[in-house]
Amino acid sequence: MVTATGVAAVTVIPPTHPLTGRVVPPGSKSITNRALLLAALAKGTSRLTGALKSDDTRHMANALRHMGVTVDEPDATTFIVTSSGRLAAPAGPLFLGNAGTATRFLTAAVATVDGTVVVDGDEHMRKRPIAPLVKALTALGVDLEAPTGCPPVTVRGKGALAPGRVEIDAGLSSQYVSAILMAAACSSGPIDIALTGSDIGARGYIDLTLAAMRAFGAVVEQQDAATWRVLPTGYKAADYVIEPDASAATYLWAAEVLTGGRIDLGVPSDAFTQPDACAQAVIAQFPNMPAVIDGSQMQDAVPTLAVLAAFNNHPVRFVGIANLRVKECDRTRALSTELAKIRPGLAWEEGDDLIVAADPALAGQTLATDIHTYADHRIAMSFALAGLKIHGITILDPGCVAKTYPGYWDALRSLGMELVARA
Repeated sequence: MVTATGVAAVTVIPPTHPLTGRVVPPGSKSITNRALLLAALAKGTSRLTGALKSDDTRHMANALRHMGVTVDEPDATTFIVTSSGRLAAPAGPLFLGNAGTATRFLTAAVATVDGTVVVDGDEHMRKRPIAPLVKALTALGVDLEAPTGCPPVTVRGKGALAPGRVEIDAGLSSQYVSAILMAAACSSGPIDIALTGSDIGARGYIDLTLAAMRAFGAVVEQQDAATWRVLPTGYKAADYVIEPDASAATYLWAAEVLTGGRIDLGVPSDAFTQPDACAQAVIAQFPNMPAVIDGSQMQDAVPTLAVLAAFNNHPVRFVGIANLRVKECDRTRALSTELAKIRPGLAWEEGDDLIVAADPALAGQTLATDIHTYADHRIAMSFALAGLKIHGITILDPGCVAKTYPGYWDALRSLGMELVARA
């Protein structure tokens, strides 16, 4: 495996044949982390099947264990979660690596703890903003602080959220809204959650949150297009099936069109409920993808689409992607920088937009390029696609894909791709 310790880089050898075969993506990271938290807040035993086992979900599971929840893993895709329905104060800070989803969700959830909890992460997580969530929780009477506007966050919980109304700016991330929605069901009275402004990062992820909450017994009423009322029902243990990860699927859909292959993902594209599945309709238009692509509602798919756009028949402008600057890295900058390393002028930034010049003639060329991945799994996985068409593409730090797709390189190999690892 190229993710083994000591592997510094992997070079992709362009295949001489279409990629064909069956690769079922791992479970959805977004849904797995929601389900783990909701199961931990529910009294009883829940069985989560089809789950993702990766760095991000392990950070969430370990944090829950530190707060008194039993999380068993009987096989590679199942979590069995047993809880009293309440989280206990951990003995020390909760370390969540660079798992943004887990960090934001737990920052709200630990307000239901009777005691002090410090939510922290690695050097990358400590640069990712959390101030809008802190501000919203403060408005609900939660005693917490994040001096830098990023983790670590110190939360002094009082056993439950207080009822009331909170307005939250979700312009940077829909995860702030999802975090409060999930914690709100553990309040002492109804909580109204309202958006400020119309901008929200990937609104479809709020729909994922609401569906998961209802599956675990929550009652959420839609007051208007931007306001939800969560009743203080708490949660009930449930058996929950997690669908494959749509963000992971985008790499396989792109590999299919780049090589003229056929890859069976085990689930039709229209069966996904995650927002990034919208990218499939765009990918299907390759090599004539739209001249302007709005990435606001499929943010994690943008790296895939941007690399694919390098081989499109005409330039592509990506708009609605300001939030990409506060992901695991500044993805807009990373995409423009690394694409331009492959060929000068291939991509550049205009404000928060990304423009990919597109050059179908890149296919078949030898352009030796070391791709810096910025410790970002999506940069590594998307730029591997460039190696399907260009000789000499080398991905540095390939092990960073373990954040969400530990088996990525093995999946590509199973389709007939040749990968050369470098220690």
